[in-house]
Amino acid sequence: MTEAFTLLRPWWLLALPVLGLLAWRAAHRAAPLGDWARVVEPHLMAALQARGAVRPGRRGGQRLLVLAGALLALGLAGPALERRDTAGFRNLDAAIVALDLSRSVAEGGRLGEARVLAQGLAEAAGTKAVALIAYGGDAYLAAPPTTDQDTLGTILFALDGTTVPDRGSHPARALALARRTLAESAVVTGDVVLLTDGGGLDEAASREAAALAAEGHRVHTVLVTDPALPPDAPRPDGAGLARLAALGNGAAGSLDAPGPVVAAMSESVARHLAEGGYAVLAWQDLGRFLAGLALVPVLLLFRRSA
Repeated sequence: MTEAFTLLRPWWLLALPVLGLLAWRAAHRAAPLGDWARVVEPHLMAALQARGAVRPGRRGGQRLLVLAGALLALGLAGPALERRDTAGFRNLDAAIVALDLSRSVAEGGRLGEARVLAQGLAEAAGTKAVALIAYGGDAYLAAPPTTDQDTLGTILFALDGTTVPDRGSHPARALALARRTLAESAVVTGDVVLLTDGGGLDEAASREAAALAAEGHRVHTVLVTDPALPPDAPRPDGAGLARLAALGNGAAGSLDAPGPVVAAMSESVARHLAEGGYAVLAWQDLGRFLAGLALVPVLLLFRRSA
C-alpha cells in the first residue's frame, strides 16, 4: 500500500475468494424454480406450467447477495486514508538509539561506522523525536528526545571509548533506561535500536525487550562486527541479537546490512501508530461507507414484482 492509503484489516480480503466460490456453486447448481422442482411431481408441475401458474425464478437475487457480501468484506478490510493532521501526533512516536561503547566495540576499528549509522537512523526517523543512549557497564542518556538533528549529531560524534566510565557491557540497563525515557516522555509507540556486538546479552535483556514490546514499543538490533578482533576477544553474538529483536517485535540487521532496521525507523508516524493500536488517530477508516453500500443490493432483494 502507499504511504497515504492502507488496509487496516486486510485479512478480511480472504472472504472474497470464498464468496466467488459460493457464487459459482449457486450459478451452476441452483434451478430457476429453486427447490419447487424437486418437491412437486413432474406431471403436476407440467400442468401448472400449461395453465400459466408457474413463473420461472430469477437468479438476480444470488448476484445481489454476492455483491452485498463483497462490499461488506471490502468494508471490513478497512480501506483508510491518512489524516492530514497526523503530524500533530508525532509526539506520541519517538526513537531511541543505544550505542554500545564497551571496549570490544569502542576499541575496534568500526566505531566510526557505527556512529555514522546511528546518525543515519536518527535521520531516517524523520520528524519523530530521537534520544541517544551511551552504554557499557552502565547506561547514560547522552541526549534526551529531540528533533534537532544537528545537536544530536554533535553529541553522537563526541562519543568514544572514554565516554562511559563503567567497564563491561550491559544492554539490559540500556533497554531499561530506554523504557523509562519513553514512559517519562508519554510516548505510546516508540523504536529502540541497539548498536552492539551482542556482548552481555542475558535474561535481563530479554525481559526488558519483552516488556518494551508489551508496552507497544519495538526493539531493533544492529550487529557491529570487527574482523580485526584479537582471538581472545568475545565473539559477536548475531544470533542472540536476532532473538532479542524477535522478542521486541523489531527488526535485526548488521553494520554491513542495516536495511531492515532503517526501513523500520523510516515508517511514517501514521503507520507506526496504526501498529500500536492507535489507528483511529492516524487513519480515516472508509470501511463503514463501503459496508453501508452493501445495504443497497440487500434492499433490492425485497422489491416486489408487478
